[in-house]
Amino acid sequence: MEYQRSERIGDLLIEIISDLLRKEIGDPRLRSLTITAAKVSKDLRHAKIYFNLLGGPMDPKEVLAGLKSATGFLRSKIAKQLKLRFVPTMEFFYDETEDAAQRIEHLLQQVKP
Repeated sequence: MEYQRSERIGDLLIEIISDLLRKEIGDPRLRSLTITAAKVSKDLRHAKIYFNLLGGPMDPKEVLAGLKSATGFLRSKIAKQLKLRFVPTMEFFYDETEDAAQRIEHLLQQVKP
């Protein structure tokens, strides 16, 4: 299977958004998150960006609100760096795979004698 253009754009989005969050966004709600994945549609017009929280008792809903408020800024910076005809509209989602893995690990520890 070939490496699709949408996958390459997704990888670039992860890089650019992570860099912008680290260097240029001052919102305290967005300090302890990491971008885990980006799924871009084949026509490059829509992107689903997945994030996970690092440590601390942060509420994913607060972080999601911070990301939604920063979406316009992120899109403008991405447009300058990617030089695409259309900048993908971005939706952010909390990535629950880490939580599910920890829950399964906890259940396995309980079953283990």
